[in-house]
Amino acid sequence: MSQTSSTTKASTSTSAPIRYEALRAILAYARPHRWTFVGIFFATMLAIAADLLQPYLVKIVIDDHIAAGQNGLPFLTGMAAVYLGLAVVSFIFSYVQSNLLQYVGQHIVASIRNDLFAHITKLPMSFFDRSSSGGLVTNVSSDTETISQFFTQVLLSLIRDGMMLVFIIYFMFRLDTTLAWYSMITLPVIATLAILFRGKLRQVYQYTRSRLSKLVGFTAENLSGMGLIQIFHQEKEQKKRFNEYNADYWQANVEQLKSNVFFNRTFDILGNIALVLMVWLGGMAVFNKQIEVGVLYAFISYIRQFFQPINQITMQWNTFQSTTVSMDRIWRILKLQPQIQDPAPEQAVTVDLNKVKGKVDFNHISFGYDQDQTVIPHLDLHIQAGEMIGVVGTTGAGKSTLIALLNRFYDVNKGSVTIDDIDLRHMPQETLHRIVGLIQQEPFLFSGSIIDNVRMFQPQISDEQVIEACKFVGAHEMITRLPLKYDTRLSERGSGLSAGERQLISFARIVVFRPKVLILDEATANLDSHTEQLVQQALDTVSHGRTTIVIAHRLSTIMHADRILVMEHGEIIEQGTHAQLVAQHGTYAKLYLHARQSNQQVIQA
Repeated sequence: MSQTSSTTKASTSTSAPIRYEALRAILAYARPHRWTFVGIFFATMLAIAADLLQPYLVKIVIDDHIAAGQNGLPFLTGMAAVYLGLAVVSFIFSYVQSNLLQYVGQHIVASIRNDLFAHITKLPMSFFDRSSSGGLVTNVSSDTETISQFFTQVLLSLIRDGMMLVFIIYFMFRLDTTLAWYSMITLPVIATLAILFRGKLRQVYQYTRSRLSKLVGFTAENLSGMGLIQIFHQEKEQKKRFNEYNADYWQANVEQLKSNVFFNRTFDILGNIALVLMVWLGGMAVFNKQIEVGVLYAFISYIRQFFQPINQITMQWNTFQSTTVSMDRIWRILKLQPQIQDPAPEQAVTVDLNKVKGKVDFNHISFGYDQDQTVIPHLDLHIQAGEMIGVVGTTGAGKSTLIALLNRFYDVNKGSVTIDDIDLRHMPQETLHRIVGLIQQEPFLFSGSIIDNVRMFQPQISDEQVIEACKFVGAHEMITRLPLKYDTRLSERGSGLSAGERQLISFARIVVFRPKVLILDEATANLDSHTEQLVQQALDTVSHGRTTIVIAHRLSTIMHADRILVMEHGEIIEQGTHAQLVAQHGTYAKLYLHARQSNQQVIQA
C-alpha cells in the first residue's frame, strides 16, 4: 500500500493544472442555472439573518428589560412573537434554498452524466482496448454521484456556512470587540490544520477511488464470464481474488474514515477550547461590570454557532477532496479527443446510399496498433461489388484488423481504404456504418424486446419490416414459438436464446438496415452443425446482391465463396477459389486437409 500511496502522491502533485482545468470545466455546467443560484443566495441570506437575529433578541430582553426590572407582559409577548416569526422565516427560506440547490445539482449532474456517456460512445476502439469496463462504469455512476455531492453539499456549505460565518463575526464585533478579537485567534490555527491535512486526505481519497474501480471491474468481468467460471470450477479461486480486491477497498475505506474522524475531532476539540475560553473571559468581564449578562449570553450563542459553519466547511473539505478526484477522473475522459473524426465540411463527400455498389479497395495500406508493432506491413486488395470473399488464417494473421479498418474503428498509417473509390476518411461515420454491416462471432443483444433488437430501437422502422426481415432469414418460426413472440423481452446479451437464434436475429438486422457491404467475423465459429446449416442458409440469403467478406473459422462456410484469401502476418499469401487453392497444395490445402481429418474423427467417434 505504501508503494501505491507514493505513486498516487506523485500523480496528484503533478496534476494541479489538470485539477484546476477539471474544476473549471465541471463548474461550467452551472452557468445555465446562474439565476437560480442568485435565488439560492438571497434565500440563504434571509434564512441566516432570521436565524442569527434570535440570540440578539434574547440579549435585548435580558439587558433592557429583565435586568432593568421591567416586567411588561405585552413587550415580552411581542418579543416572543417576533422570535417565533424569525424561526418560521428561517425555516421557510432554508427549505426553499435546499430544494432549489438540490434541483439545480441534480440537473447539472444529469447533464454531466449524459455528456460523459455520449462522449465515451464516440471514443475509438483503442481507448476500450486499454480501459477496463469496471473503471468506466465507476466513472459514469459513482464518480458522477460524487460530483453531485459537490453541488448539493459542498456548494451549499460554501454559500450557507460562509454567509453565516460572516454574519456571526459581524454580530460578535457589534456585541463586544475585545471578545471578538480573541475569537479570531482560532482562524489561523484552523487554516494551518486544513493545509496540513489537505495532502493526506487527497491521497486517501485517490487510493479509495482506484480500489473501487478495480473491485467493480473484477465483478463485471466475472459476471460476463460466469459460464466459464462454473465450467472450470473456478468459484473458489475467483472468490479468493474477489476477497482480496474487497479487502483492499475495505482497507482504503477504513484509512479514509480514520483520516476524516481525526480531522473532524481535531476541530471539535478546538471549538470546545475556544468556547471554554470565551465563557471564562466573558464571565470575568460580567463580574467586573465590563459587559452585561445579555451580551455574554448572546456572545456564547454566537461562539457556539461560530464553530458550526467552520466545522461544516472543514467537513465538506473532505467531500471536496473526494469530488476533485472524481472530477479529475471524469475530465481525463471528457478531454480525450476521438482519433476517428468526421471529415471537415469542405472535405466531406455526400453519398447517395441508394446508389452505393459496394466496391471495396485496400490501396497499398500499412497499419499498426502502435508505432513499435506493425500488424499489416503492406496490403493491396481489391474487392468487386457483389463479390463474396472468404478470409482464413491463423490467429494474429490480421483478419480482424482488416475488418476493423473497413469499419474505420482505426485509420490506416499509410495508403487508403475506399468504398466505390471514396476514401473512408472523407465519408461521415454515420454514412459509413449504413453502408457496412458487421455480424460478429458473439452477436450482442440489448435488454429489450426482440422487435426492438432487430430494428435497433429505431422507431421509423415498422413492425412489418422487422417481421418480413425475420421471415427472410428464417428466424420468424423460432420467434413465433416464444410466448410473447416479437414482444418477448430479452435480458442482457440475449440470454434465453441459443447461439444460433441470437445469430439469426443479427442477420435480420442486416436485412432491415440493408448495408451494401456485409462482414461476418467468424459468425458460425461457436455453432453446432445443425445450427450452422440454418445460419449458412441465412448467410446465403442476406449476402445475395451484397459485397460480402467472411472471416472463417470453419472452411465449410467459405468453400463456395467467389474468392478465398489466405492471410499470414498481415499479408495475403494465397488467393483463389476453393478448387484452385486445394490444387496449389499450399497453406489452404493443409488447412482443408486438417479440417476433413477432424470431421472424419468426429463422425467415427
